[in-house]
Amino acid sequence: MPLEIKVGSVSYSIVEKPFIEIDSDRNYQGCCDYPNTEIAILKDISKERKSDVFIHELTHAIFYEAGFEEQDEDMINRVAKVLHQVLTDNELI
Repeated sequence: MPLEIKVGSVSYSIVEKPFIEIDSDRNYQGCCDYPNTEIAILKDISKERKSDVFIHELTHAIFYEAGFEEQDEDMINRVAKVLHQVLTDNELI
């Protein structure tokens, strides 16, 4: 996993954290923080799961930078699942 990735004209840092908290809830494996241009991934999960979570959060960043501030989580899940397969099967990640 890279330490940074460029999405549109914005560079997002990729960090691993001991927990991901959103609205006082720590039951998350990842988070895309648009204002701080950071993708956070839970530290204590498998390498395969980290890859999956990274692509999911990257998809959020892609949609956000494309102008979709309101995002449908079901659509993000579907696109991320296919994007992960394409990148993995073609040995791009």
